[in-house]
Parts: sequence; C-alpha cells; structure tokens
Amino acid sequence: MHPSANDHPIIVFDGMCVLCSANAQFVLKFDRKGVFRLAAMQSEIGADLMRQAGVDPADPDSFIIVEQDRVLRDSDAVISMWRRLGWPWKIMGVAGVVPRAIRDPLYRLIARNRYRIFGKRDTCWMPTPEQAERIL
Repeated sequence: MHPSANDHPIIVFDGMCVLCSANAQFVLKFDRKGVFRLAAMQSEIGADLMRQAGVDPADPDSFIIVEQDRVLRDSDAVISMWRRLGWPWKIMGVAGVVPRAIRDPLYRLIARNRYRIFGKRDTCWMPTPEQAERIL
C-alpha cells in the first residue's frame, strides 16, 4: 500500500464521475481535522491503490479507503468516511446497522449507474490550490 496510508486514510475516487468528485469536495470541505487524503483513480497513485485492492481502475465499481494494511470498499467505505468526518455527518454512520447484504447491492446499483444518473466530466476534477496538499 501507499506510505501515506500509514498516516492518513486515503480515499480513492473516480475523478471523472460528477457524484464521486462532488463527494471528494464534500470530504475536503467537512474533514476539518484533515483526517483523509484523496487520490483520483485516474492518477498513478490512485490506479495503483485500486489494483492492489483488486479493483480495475479502468472499470471501477467502487471507491475505496486504504488505511495502513486495510482496504474498505463499497458501503463499508462510505460509512467509515461519514463516521470520521465528525458532527453532524458522523450520525450517518448509523447506516452500519443495516446488514451489508442490503447495503452493498444498493451501493453497487448506484455505482454501476453513476455516469448515467449523475453525469461524467470531460476532464478529471482538479482541487483548488488550498485543497491540493491533501490530494495524492
């Protein structure tokens, strides 16, 4: 895994997906403690992390969070992200009480159709200069 994952969990997201890049911007705005680092799966680091997690970065069906030697996928990654953002967002972590057998199929349905539902960018989303230090 990437050395930064030892210090900060890394969210690997689809920078071409409107929903995914909006989520990345959401994390950058509300992660006031600077817990997370982000990497677009279109970047070399992001693609490497996706491959190491067993996800094809050219045909992703999930975003992942890499933390030390652990990889969270699908709804587990989303719930972990919410729980670590602090109040009021951490309340969304209660979704973890819903069995994974229900959460993950719903997550995958949205993930498979994300471009059709939310749209796809022509270019990868780029952070502001202030946000750039948190992007790998």
